[in-house]
Amino acid sequence: MPEIQMPKLSDTMTEGTLIAWKKKKGDQVSAGEVIAEIETDKATMEWESPEDGTLSEIYVQEGGKVNIGDKIAFIRGEGEEASKQEAPAEKKEKKQETLQEEKKPQAETEKPAPPEAEQKETAPPQQKGAGAVVSAAQTEAPQKESQAREQQPEEARVKASPVARRVAAELGVDLSAIKGTGPNGRVTETDVRAAAKSKTVEPARPRAGQVRDEGVPAPASARIQLSGMRKIIAQRLVESLGPVPHFYLTIDINAGPLMEAREELKSAGEGADAAKITVNDFVLKAAVMAAVKVPRVNASFDEDAILLYADVDLGVAVAIEDGLLTPVIRAAQDKSLREISALAKDLANRARNKRMKPEEFQGGTFTVSNLGGLGVDSFSAVINPPQGFILAVGKVTKSPMVDDSDQVMVGHRMSITMSCDHRVIDGALGAEYLKELRHLLENPALLMV
Repeated sequence: MPEIQMPKLSDTMTEGTLIAWKKKKGDQVSAGEVIAEIETDKATMEWESPEDGTLSEIYVQEGGKVNIGDKIAFIRGEGEEASKQEAPAEKKEKKQETLQEEKKPQAETEKPAPPEAEQKETAPPQQKGAGAVVSAAQTEAPQKESQAREQQPEEARVKASPVARRVAAELGVDLSAIKGTGPNGRVTETDVRAAAKSKTVEPARPRAGQVRDEGVPAPASARIQLSGMRKIIAQRLVESLGPVPHFYLTIDINAGPLMEAREELKSAGEGADAAKITVNDFVLKAAVMAAVKVPRVNASFDEDAILLYADVDLGVAVAIEDGLLTPVIRAAQDKSLREISALAKDLANRARNKRMKPEEFQGGTFTVSNLGGLGVDSFSAVINPPQGFILAVGKVTKSPMVDDSDQVMVGHRMSITMSCDHRVIDGALGAEYLKELRHLLENPALLMV
């Protein structure tokens, strides 16, 4: 098919932004060759040509936003011609021009002058012969009055006595913020002094960043338009916290054995930094193994049923510049600690560089979000529907501990909070899962078999 349309590259995508063309108009392209980069609400993806031919028409320029299904290019095969498609921007401009033409004031359009006899009948007897002058004066007067009002400062249009204006200027009070108690809402001197005394009136023209007396921030100095990703994050949070009944379970892990295992691997001579097993890798593996031991948590709510999943598809939350992505490690129960570590690093790297495929961040049966590397001690996370739970992992901290001999010692602790969908997971079931998770993390040798 020579007409190329904006593809649907993610389950929540409604429009895409054409980031860059890798080919220019007139270039020969082959099937499977990358010809453009498209940004969805979740990632930037390379777009391949569906067939051989010549890129004869480009309807959307770089940076343009296009709805799903809109035509964006034409690849001409032998003997084919491009349809005369207008770029979306040109269509929009023409539509606006048409609307402006339709909205022109009726006075601007040419109308035939009414017959002389009709003019005489409609004009009052005393205005015959001076109708044009009177009409012009009646038209000009409201216009001049309107212009004068527009030119007046806002404070000058407020009904206030001369004394009230003088006192307001002395005290630095904004008259437009005062509700007058005089006749017809006129602001009086008493109103001004009362407002200044109670400090309920904001200063006139506050500077950017200044806080007003009543605690209301001054007007914002900038407005940042939401990206497609931020819109989807906002939508998903409302969909989650509203309909999904959250409850939270928190445990503290003795992370000493984890740190020892990590040091042993380090001293054993691990390879490059990219291949090192991290504390987070241990957590990911333990979360998967615990879900295998307690399979009822690996589930989601589905109207009149609970869906139990055979595979543990592990979502790994990755913070990026525009928000958050959750790439998925498929069938994680079949992968070793080192395999999970390598996949997590690869997915995180491509997520941050927006080079992921749609199927790599869709689905997932539950998610692990770790903010320990950012210095967060503990937190609770929002479930990503339709998943049944999410784990929020804090940093490893040094703290006093009591050993088996009742001696106080310095130990390592790590906080993990489980946010549960109460429709799927009850408190006892969540506690059973966390008990298994703690056992695995405090005995990391079990994670390396």
